[in-house]
Amino acid sequence: MGKRRKRILVLMHYLEIGGAETSLIGLLQSLDPKRVNVDLMLYSHRGELMDLIPNWVNILPSVPAYDVIEKPLKEAFRKRQYGVVLGRIIARLRHRLYRLRKGPFSTEDASEFSYVSRCLTPILPKILPGIRYDLCISFMAPHDYGLMKVDAKKRIAWIHTDYTSIHVNRKLELPIWRGYDHIASISEKVTETFCEAFPSLSDKIVEIENILSPEFVRKRSLQFDASELMPGRFKLLSIGRFTYPKNFDNIPDIMRRMVKDHGIDAKWYIIGYGSDEELIRAKIKEHGMEEHVILLGKQPNPYPFIRACDIYVQPSRYEGKSVTVREAQILCRPVAVTCYPTAPSQVRQYLDGFIMHMDNEACAKDLAAFIRDSALRALIKTKQRETDYGNTFEADKIYTLLGI
Repeated sequence: MGKRRKRILVLMHYLEIGGAETSLIGLLQSLDPKRVNVDLMLYSHRGELMDLIPNWVNILPSVPAYDVIEKPLKEAFRKRQYGVVLGRIIARLRHRLYRLRKGPFSTEDASEFSYVSRCLTPILPKILPGIRYDLCISFMAPHDYGLMKVDAKKRIAWIHTDYTSIHVNRKLELPIWRGYDHIASISEKVTETFCEAFPSLSDKIVEIENILSPEFVRKRSLQFDASELMPGRFKLLSIGRFTYPKNFDNIPDIMRRMVKDHGIDAKWYIIGYGSDEELIRAKIKEHGMEEHVILLGKQPNPYPFIRACDIYVQPSRYEGKSVTVREAQILCRPVAVTCYPTAPSQVRQYLDGFIMHMDNEACAKDLAAFIRDSALRALIKTKQRETDYGNTFEADKIYTLLGI
């Protein structure tokens, strides 16, 4: 009789298009079904990446209370999840009181999710009671549910963001992080900023990079030709959620400066969705960039668009470690990123990418120069072809944690 496969439970919000979601797919596709048995608990069964879950992964049935955690309150009420509705209202009030006490923040406030999870955890049902997992992976914050609602021998929680760029309620979060055996960080810079916020947790850190298979990315990029969907002589592309960290609201101003101050004839396409869509559309109109900045909405397969662009641009205010930047490098597209703190962890200046200034005026000047420098872009493409960006071996670190 062979050895029993170790049993893993993975917790994730949903599988809509996003960097963390893509990274999870990479992890699942890299694990060996002969060595581990994986159950996947999605709080909400939705998202364009659902079809990419490996067939051998067991997707647990939807649980109504978890399904409405992030959906509109009226939908939670309509589905008679009154406890969730009440918990979220209380969380919102507590978070507002917290903000009144602390005053305005210079960074994005990420504390609201902590209040929501703290208020909802007591009323949410246990996840598969009676089953004890060898490892519980909570892949995205908040991590309360993986700690309180799962029976497991070991637990690991993931960090995906730069902690210098967000405000967190340390007093509220520390007990949750402390309850995990390990904390997975996606890069050295993410580790550094997290440990500045929570120095007592440094001994729990395990660095596991976002996992991407170059073969998978290249194969998906050939599924169709996106060039006809992106007309224009020179094409820029950005991909991500329409939220504050991605800085897409500044793209129209950067593009305006390139057109008017530097004589650049280009179109800047944006793939994604999110709460800032109306803001981005308003900025496009404000700066008169309707012919130059084009929103392409959600795209289940963004890789043909990356293959069709001339430069992939990541104009973020901050990042943990951008999955789409790595995907563009795999597809040998010149990448230009703003100088957020973690940028040097994946872009080697003038070798496999170009790091620009953050403010709009300087960013426009840098990007215009990069567009004109065809020799530099060709050099970057050559270095990208010579570089192996594959890292499916990162999954071996999961086996090490399991002792197999």
